[in-house]
Amino acid sequence: MSTDLDGYLSQADAPARMIDGLSASDLVAPPPRDGAAGQWTIQQVVVHLWHSDLAATHRMLRIACEDRPLLIAYDETAHAAALGYNALDVRLVCDAFRLNRLHTADVLGRLPDSAFARVGIHNQRGAVTLGEMVKIYADHVDHHAAFVAKKRAALAKT
Repeated sequence: MSTDLDGYLSQADAPARMIDGLSASDLVAPPPRDGAAGQWTIQQVVVHLWHSDLAATHRMLRIACEDRPLLIAYDETAHAAALGYNALDVRLVCDAFRLNRLHTADVLGRLPDSAFARVGIHNQRGAVTLGEMVKIYADHVDHHAAFVAKKRAALAKT
């Protein structure tokens, strides 16, 4: 399990790296028309990563502490629209993401290995272990980093 937790922790600075060297206008530039880089701006992706990590932390801690807790999905597109992701302080978002990852990895790293086999019930995915959740959220950052790389290339900001 330590490998997945190490990977999860190693991404603490990923959002800050995603926006490094970009201007405010670069962050909110419309995505390329080809759709290969997704439908969100770079800033929306970074804020989404933070808000998703908040949900992930809550879910993972519940799995660690409760017997088969129910984990509820949310509408990420509705959040991005209603909460005005492009208007938020993206540097603050990056700092918050970093601190949350450091804290969550510290808490999870203190658990016995057996805790990573504990199960929560996601209302869309079904049964998921704590270990699987750690991997899902490490992969989530990598998934979005690929989209950001395409957006940066379209802006000639690789």
